[in-house]
Amino acid sequence: MSSAKRLARKLKKSASQTADDDRFSLPRVDGGRPIDTQEQEDLVRSFEKEVAQQSRLWRSVFAVLLCCFWAFLIYSIYQQAIYPWELRYHAYFMDDIDSWVVVLAEWLAVLACSMAIVGLLHGSKHHRRWIWYSCFPGTLLAAFWLYYMLRMPRFRWDIVWLPFGPLGGAGICLYLDHLLNESAKEVHKLRSYMYAYKAN
Repeated sequence: MSSAKRLARKLKKSASQTADDDRFSLPRVDGGRPIDTQEQEDLVRSFEKEVAQQSRLWRSVFAVLLCCFWAFLIYSIYQQAIYPWELRYHAYFMDDIDSWVVVLAEWLAVLACSMAIVGLLHGSKHHRRWIWYSCFPGTLLAAFWLYYMLRMPRFRWDIVWLPFGPLGGAGICLYLDHLLNESAKEVHKLRSYMYAYKAN
């Protein structure tokens, strides 16, 4: 994206030249020949295509990671429902929590992951809200698990993923979505600078 920012600065600088400058000179790349309108269009389109590809790639990668966590949670729910307290990270709570409450908490984690996945895979603003919505059950789960973890005689760091897994997943998805949107905005600015230059 550094080359896109450089070109954007050149186009912006060119568009805001003073009256005594040659207002009709095209920006130059590395002191070479000027970029004509078609070359500018092709360059901006290549940046748009690159940003779209990167967005699809990273959204897919993090969606797959969340799907793996989702599948692990389903397995965890199955184990707790069929063989209660057999999993070590559940057994820590067997004296404090009913088995069905653990299952319910993990279903809430599945819901939070599902909402984050939906928001991540669909780039529209409407679907993006689902990532924010996933923070609500993630926050409830963090409070629930931390409450019981802090009541233990010794804090168990090996299960810190229980309170922070779904919330952390939502936070990472929000950050990724923000970065990808910023890249798309930079390319959009580049296109607007190009048209501002053409108008001059």
